[in-house]
Amino acid sequence: MLFPTVEFGIFFLLVFAVSWASRSLPSIRKWFLIAASYYFYAFWDWRFAFLLFIISATTWFFGRQLKFETGEKNRRSVLIVAVMIDLLVLGFFKYYGFFSTSFNNLLLSFGLNSYFNVLDIILPVGISFFTFQAISYVVDVYRNEITPSDEIVDVLLYVSFFPQLVAGPIVRASDFIPQLSKKPELTPENISRAFILIIIGLFKKVFFANYLASLLIDKVFEDPTAYSSLENLFAVYGYAFQIYFDFSAYSDIAIGVALLLGYHFKDNFNQPYRAYTIRDFWRRWHISLSTWLRDYVYIPLGGSKAGKWKTYRNLAITMLLGGLWHGAAWNFILWGALHGFALMTERAFYNKFNIRISSPVLKVILTLFVFHFVCFTWIFFRSVDFDSAILMINNIAALTAASNLITPFVLLLLFSGLLFTYFPKSLIRRIEIESARIHPVAAGVLVGIFLVLLGALSPEGVSPFIYFQF
Repeated sequence: MLFPTVEFGIFFLLVFAVSWASRSLPSIRKWFLIAASYYFYAFWDWRFAFLLFIISATTWFFGRQLKFETGEKNRRSVLIVAVMIDLLVLGFFKYYGFFSTSFNNLLLSFGLNSYFNVLDIILPVGISFFTFQAISYVVDVYRNEITPSDEIVDVLLYVSFFPQLVAGPIVRASDFIPQLSKKPELTPENISRAFILIIIGLFKKVFFANYLASLLIDKVFEDPTAYSSLENLFAVYGYAFQIYFDFSAYSDIAIGVALLLGYHFKDNFNQPYRAYTIRDFWRRWHISLSTWLRDYVYIPLGGSKAGKWKTYRNLAITMLLGGLWHGAAWNFILWGALHGFALMTERAFYNKFNIRISSPVLKVILTLFVFHFVCFTWIFFRSVDFDSAILMINNIAALTAASNLITPFVLLLLFSGLLFTYFPKSLIRRIEIESARIHPVAAGVLVGIFLVLLGALSPEGVSPFIYFQF
């Protein structure tokens, strides 16, 4: 079930009505939202709803065990077992095929014919997100940042809550669980913010991301050699905007939908292409993942307090794991390695020369550099394999200029995407405040008009969100 569909619209209207009708009965409201979330997930494949329940139930169980264990050694053992179960589940479904195939290829390179059978395993949608949330819960309980829930209902809802279930953002247990003990509220300001987020998200996904994909990106990345250097280059720029619009759109809609149900999620994007350092980029891009990796991988490894070389090691490990989290393929690992190397190089350079960036001109130059570095790494992220990425890079270097795909409309999309990147957030906030003053009936009419216009202007069909595959 996709957000920008009639099916989801009907589903959400029903969930919205029943959830607020049961506002004074918190236990019933929670169980209803759990049932709705499992229905939402089962709409894709009902069999994996059992996996979702098992992960949630074991998370609750180990959280309870941590509450009753007093010795540090025992508590640490419980934590390790809980995290290992989540990682084993994630590893089996997501990485079994990759590692088995890689091992078979290694054997074949040595002339050995014996190899493992590679099972055809279906990847459960959203597994990378809900396993990381499960890990967040037990780690936060272990660190005494939250009190473990006595009732399983809170953990079931936390892990399965449908707005962010299949493509994030990764919501921290310490942010979400405490909200479940409070009576939800729906203020005019929250309604206004939610609708603005949903409208912006729908526009970014249905118009920008889908048109860029269908008119340019999918064609060029499918066969880079069939197109000129200019078309390959613009496809890379296009993908930089497509993945931003596509993924941030899902986050916007998820945050807006959750807000309409009375729950607050933190922002997941903050205009990432405005970054003038790689470190700043990762503070702005997929914030819920980057902060998760920082707090649960980088800092536990020692962070930046273990000396220069160990800091570089920690950065490299964290970004390699970040790449592997996105997909079981060498090109994702290389993508993570490139960002890790860039973070290490940047840190060494800035520390050695004690650089402080204050000049506006220098910031513009560095922003352009960071943007093009990120675009270069997107080639490996988007390409079907490493060879296709190299083909695209070689085609861009060939400097052929013929073009059939770069139409005025495609240029308009790219230029509009660039403007959207620099659209003042203060203006969006101002729109949210002003729209809260509009009469509900008038607001409903305006939203209806927007949806009709969006449907008329958008390409046919609704493609899945990019991050569904992760």
